[in-house]
Amino acid sequence: MNDNHARISPALVETIAGLSAGTISTLAVHPLDVIKTRLQIQRKSTTPLGGYSIGKSLLASQRPIQTLYRGLTPNLVGNASSWAIFFYFKSIIEKQLLIFHGQPGTSPTSQHDSAANRNALTPFDYFLASGISGTITTFATNPIWVVKTRMLSSDRGSKGAYESFWHGIQQLWVREGLKGFYRGVGVTLLGNSHGAVQFAVYEPMKNTWKKYLAQQRELSDGIMVKDQKDEKLGNTATLILSGSAKVVAGTVTYPYQVFRSRIQTYHADETFGKGITGVAKKVLREEGWRGFYRGLGTNIVRVLPATWVTFLVYENVRYYLPSWANSI
Repeated sequence: MNDNHARISPALVETIAGLSAGTISTLAVHPLDVIKTRLQIQRKSTTPLGGYSIGKSLLASQRPIQTLYRGLTPNLVGNASSWAIFFYFKSIIEKQLLIFHGQPGTSPTSQHDSAANRNALTPFDYFLASGISGTITTFATNPIWVVKTRMLSSDRGSKGAYESFWHGIQQLWVREGLKGFYRGVGVTLLGNSHGAVQFAVYEPMKNTWKKYLAQQRELSDGIMVKDQKDEKLGNTATLILSGSAKVVAGTVTYPYQVFRSRIQTYHADETFGKGITGVAKKVLREEGWRGFYRGLGTNIVRVLPATWVTFLVYENVRYYLPSWANSI
């Protein structure tokens, strides 16, 4: 056994699991992200198109695959790096919270996190850890999301459209400077509440389910289980728990996504209003409260498959990676 692999840290495991999950889920559902973005930037003054109509028009283009996957590079880089950064810092912060609560934390040499220790964390602890991790991730990746939003909201070859990810970065720097890269950062920080709510729901449900599995195994085998570190969250349970948490968080926090898309797109100030307050007033005046939930149906259709893929990959990589590393 390689000693270096044997000491693979929980934070590194979380980082690799997050990177893998972000990459695979982005490749799987990127076309739905294109449709959602275009729905979000529609205004009532224009003829509204539904998700089906937008998808049909994208497929009818001369190069449907390229059109459906326009903006894939920034989306791929953004999602993969975001999940990696998010889970890395979330792991570190949760360990510090365990220490704060008087728990020993996670041993760097253990194969899996101690579920008994993690059960000491409260829903608010998960909310706090996710919120702080999300804030760090936002400042690290916001420039990527600005370019991604603009690419997804335009067709290649249209006036002013970015030709590629790197072309977008160059144009954004030349025309808007550093400030342009952080357009919409305020509303994105507000949107960190989404991830915080999601994990405040998901993690306690997961811990409760693992505890139930351990108790059932104890009753079946007649062996007392001191902790749940060997209990693997099944794929079906992962789908149900992650989907439920995502629906709750998505419904509660969805309006921020509409704000972010409109703030980050081309000529945003002139078209949608300046800043969060300006956009909110214009949406309310022109579209009413329904405008804050424009694209919600498509978003639910999009985020559930994305969430399922993300958490299936994340949970499996997180569980098996230490064993794989130790076996090398």
